[in-house]
Amino acid sequence: MNRNSTFGKVAVLMGGSSGERDVSLKSGGAVLASLQKQGIDAHGFDPRERPLHDLESFDRAFINLHGRFGEDGCIQGALEMLQIPYTGSGVMASAIGMDKWRTKLLWRATNVVTPDFELVTANSNYAAIEAKLGLPLFVKPANEGSSIGISKVKQAGGLKAAYELAAKSDPLVIAEQFVGGGEYTVGIISDPVNGFKALPIIRIVPANEFYDYEAKYLRDDTQYLCPCGLSAEKEAQIQQEALLAFRAVGCQGWGRVDFLMDEAGTHYFLEVNTSPGMTDHSLVPMAAKAAGISFDDLVIRILESSQTSDQQRAEMPKLAGARQ
Repeated sequence: MNRNSTFGKVAVLMGGSSGERDVSLKSGGAVLASLQKQGIDAHGFDPRERPLHDLESFDRAFINLHGRFGEDGCIQGALEMLQIPYTGSGVMASAIGMDKWRTKLLWRATNVVTPDFELVTANSNYAAIEAKLGLPLFVKPANEGSSIGISKVKQAGGLKAAYELAAKSDPLVIAEQFVGGGEYTVGIISDPVNGFKALPIIRIVPANEFYDYEAKYLRDDTQYLCPCGLSAEKEAQIQQEALLAFRAVGCQGWGRVDFLMDEAGTHYFLEVNTSPGMTDHSLVPMAAKAAGISFDDLVIRILESSQTSDQQRAEMPKLAGARQ
């Protein structure tokens, strides 16, 4: 099959203007090299450097943008207006998935178990939140990724400073219950039969205190365990629940659902990532490799799932039937 004729001219969207620009450039570079190696007419496209109307000359888009304007529904909306099929989730799911607070509200309403949380403002009763959630606790900007602006509050009275740090990245800030039994992730890719397929679970063991930006992208001593150490039954259960959590947000194409485990073995879903990284430290390529899917094959599989929201809606009856 001539993949050039199948996919046409492909824009690999990377860079952008968020705090995750450097990671996005690295992800996009890896995807671009893979597509070109496989004979696809792929071109890098940095929305910070080029006007979006230049996308009119492309047939589809592989989104490797992370953070604001790339993972939050903005670029997805622009591609919808241009009627260009794109990878990953649509406008609504991208916007919700980027917003940790609203993702948690939705999950709570659909019985997806997530760590307890509170919205924090400049006028919050910090001591009351610390008492309710317990210490330690995490404080996060609701609309940032790659652990930007996140901090761990270990001492009473520390929430105010953690809030002020997080608020520099986003005015919407959440405090979240600490769950200390381990951090894990489930990669999700499209599947022609069942709609989605959960990849093998990876356990993340950072050398620093938690899985921060440095541990994710800069350090070489973070451990990624796959097999993850859970029993086959427990892993299968969590994979199925991760698919439900993914669908509850309305996600499409591919993504990643992160979860925590407490010391008693209870798991709590943390967040959904609708535009995961594709770097040499990234988790979805790592999980795909464990499932026997090479990086090149993964890139093609993701590109094959690209569509507009109209195409997504046309597929929904078929996918809904397949999942029952």
